[in-house]
Amino acid sequence: MEVIAVTAYFVAFALIAGGAFAMMWANIKSINETPVAKRHPEAPEPGEKVMYIDVQDRALEHQREWLERMLPK
Repeated sequence: MEVIAVTAYFVAFALIAGGAFAMMWANIKSINETPVAKRHPEAPEPGEKVMYIDVQDRALEHQREWLERMLPK
């Protein structure tokens, strides 16, 4: 019974160690790969007019402040 437990332990250890090594290897290989920036399908074309929210109204003051915090200039 002890031999089976020891064998199962080393098999599980080898599987985990092999998986960890494979993941590290893939991560290191992908560091030098430059991803191609894909354009979002809903992004406006250059020069195209877009709709926006005018937050000059006092009722929308808190939304303007929130937007300015979320989208720094």
